[in-house]
Amino acid sequence: MTQKNDTTAMIGAFLVTVALVGTGFWWLTQRSGVNLTNLQPANTSPNSNPNFNRQTGNQSTQAGSNLFSEVQNVPSGVFNYGGSTSWAPIRLAVDSALQVARPEFRLRYIEPVGSAPGSGTGIRMLIRDQLAFAQSSRPILDSEFQQAEQRGYKLKQVPVAIDGLAVAVNPSLNIRGLTLDQLRAIYTSQVTNWQEVGGPNLPIQPITRPVTAGGTIELFVEEVLRGSPFGRTVQTVPTTTNALRELAKNPGGIYFASAQEVVPQCTVKPLPVGRRPGEWVLPYQEPLIAPTQCPSQRNQLNLAAFQSGQYPLTRSLYVVIKQNGGVEEKAGEAYANLLLTGEGQEAITKAGFVKVR
Repeated sequence: MTQKNDTTAMIGAFLVTVALVGTGFWWLTQRSGVNLTNLQPANTSPNSNPNFNRQTGNQSTQAGSNLFSEVQNVPSGVFNYGGSTSWAPIRLAVDSALQVARPEFRLRYIEPVGSAPGSGTGIRMLIRDQLAFAQSSRPILDSEFQQAEQRGYKLKQVPVAIDGLAVAVNPSLNIRGLTLDQLRAIYTSQVTNWQEVGGPNLPIQPITRPVTAGGTIELFVEEVLRGSPFGRTVQTVPTTTNALRELAKNPGGIYFASAQEVVPQCTVKPLPVGRRPGEWVLPYQEPLIAPTQCPSQRNQLNLAAFQSGQYPLTRSLYVVIKQNGGVEEKAGEAYANLLLTGEGQEAITKAGFVKVR
């Protein structure tokens, strides 16, 4: 009986101790303001943080803001900006809404003089002090970082949206889809007839904008051509508008551009793309809208496939900021923070892109 009583006493003492420790810990966390649900492991890798910028090591600020009106440190004045043509839907829809909410932060789009608009052109204009900040559809190049440093400041890039490259053909072309290897063979002129890739006996006419046009072309060269030059059969046109017109009248034509510029079009057909034969991923939401039903109905982007990475040709859209300690840096930071609010991300989704948070 004595042993049993001793055991019971020990258990009781242990439970009392646990209760006291637990109560003390709860009191301490309440007094200190610590939220246990928000605690993160101390050894979290920077690469697992979606706000981490690999080029500069900086993180975007004010990530918790939900509305345009909540963003702080937004400078007043007129600020020049420009760059990638893939950003056009954002400039049209998102930036106009931003201007209504923050009228003190006025944006003025600047067309380049003597060169086509694009990511590279915009970053070059930023470095030359012609823009307050730039919009890019590709990461900053090492050479661009170096050019900025030679002028006494650094560049920072903040991802704010996800885009995809879509491949389009003439609506009359009967083909299930193309792999990345088949696209490479077509654009390096190794394959010149649709019959060689499962289509009809018809010459292929690949179309592109100039290599210097911007981030879209650079991504295609890097991810699809793997650094190889365009082949002898590739036709070069100055703009996507020209390309779509050529594609509409050429049954064997093929073209690539930002998914937002291609998928909703009435005169072309977006094509499924896969990493391997038969693994087709649609850039549009099923069912495919026929040209006869357009424009009353239009194909919608397959945003889920872009966001998950299932679609093989995706990229980030970046705000490029000049870190010079001046009003230009404040303007670039403010623009990125505005787009990263809940309101900004929803507007980006409505514009046809995928939000990053």
